[in-house]
Amino acid sequence: MIFRSSVNQQYFQRKKCLISYDKPRSQVAEQYRTIQTSLQFAGRRRNARVIMVTSSLPEEGKTTTASNLAIVFSQQNHRVLLIDADLRNPTFHYVFQRDNGVGLSSLLYHGGRLEEGVTQTEVFHMDLLPSGPLPPNPVELLSSERMDGILEEARNKYDYIIVDTPPVLPVADALILARKCDGVVLVITSGKTGISEALKAREVLSQNGARLLGTIMNRQKKKGRDEGYHYYSRKTAKGYSL
Repeated sequence: MIFRSSVNQQYFQRKKCLISYDKPRSQVAEQYRTIQTSLQFAGRRRNARVIMVTSSLPEEGKTTTASNLAIVFSQQNHRVLLIDADLRNPTFHYVFQRDNGVGLSSLLYHGGRLEEGVTQTEVFHMDLLPSGPLPPNPVELLSSERMDGILEEARNKYDYIIVDTPPVLPVADALILARKCDGVVLVITSGKTGISEALKAREVLSQNGARLLGTIMNRQKKKGRDEGYHYYSRKTAKGYSL
């Protein structure tokens, strides 16, 4: 029964993460495209091509957000690389049904060129760098010069790089990567993320040199079907809150 439950959960997560690909005309996909447009506008002033997606705590929808943003960027004919930098609880090899024997951790440990860890996805113009085997020292690996080299190589090959990380508050991984990326998107969940937690996440990101491009609120209840998700974008005095 546990195994069956795990399979069902992985299928449901895959369905959510690929909704912009499987249902490109859905309202949810349209909202992701709105977010993508706002991100491009906000990021153009900062030349933000390496975009990190994170959350304050686990299970707030950052993986779903990261994958769908990567999909809608690719649908605009941009070459996109999606990086699973969550070296503690990786997900994208399940979502895209790819082998995880070689990936980011392999390149960080042993070196090698980016292409040795990258795999194609079913989404046109979009590649995936999975996490690779789980290492005992993710903070040390992510803070290394090799990580800088991987991102620099990705810049030379892709128009946009979307980096999924662990949540901000429990571990330091995201704070390390925030300094290496051009901008950060913070995902919060309506009815789950506490105001204090969201503010704390924003504060520690800012203190660690992150450039916050915006915040995405998901799972906001809305009448109608479309998977029960709602996303919004609104302009603020400090830029865009997504």
